[in-house]
Amino acid sequence: MVRYHNFDVVFAEVPDEVTLALNLTRCPNRCPGCHSPHLQADAGRELDERELLGLLDRYGRAVTCVAFMGGDGEPLEVARLSEAVRRAWPQLRTAWYSGRGQLPAGLDPAAFDYIKLGPWVEACGPLSSPTTNQRLYRVGRDGSLDDITVRFRRRA
Repeated sequence: MVRYHNFDVVFAEVPDEVTLALNLTRCPNRCPGCHSPHLQADAGRELDERELLGLLDRYGRAVTCVAFMGGDGEPLEVARLSEAVRRAWPQLRTAWYSGRGQLPAGLDPAAFDYIKLGPWVEACGPLSSPTTNQRLYRVGRDGSLDDITVRFRRRA
């Protein structure tokens, strides 16, 4: 089961997108120096399809993208929720911010328009840093990954 702590409309997580960012809980990664340790807890409200579509009924016309921030404990469920967004709101793009170093087995990247991979390493900095270890990819319709991290840095 996917749970979320909160959400916000943001402008910096995905280039050129106004994003409804959902902060998912139950993060298993335990990155040293984590900036959101409260998201490691098994807490928050359940994010099922009904809850997600209710949020989109309220905010879907104000955003261009829905980002699942975390969800590394349930990546296939996050992909299923992304597909639910696409069915109900086909004009919206979707993103998954994962702290994993690589895509989990069985996950079809084509479930998303954007995927961020890489654990938080404080010394390397965020996506906007030239020394970041994280990568932001635009996903092709065929599931191919195009690294757009440099483009993200130019915006920052």
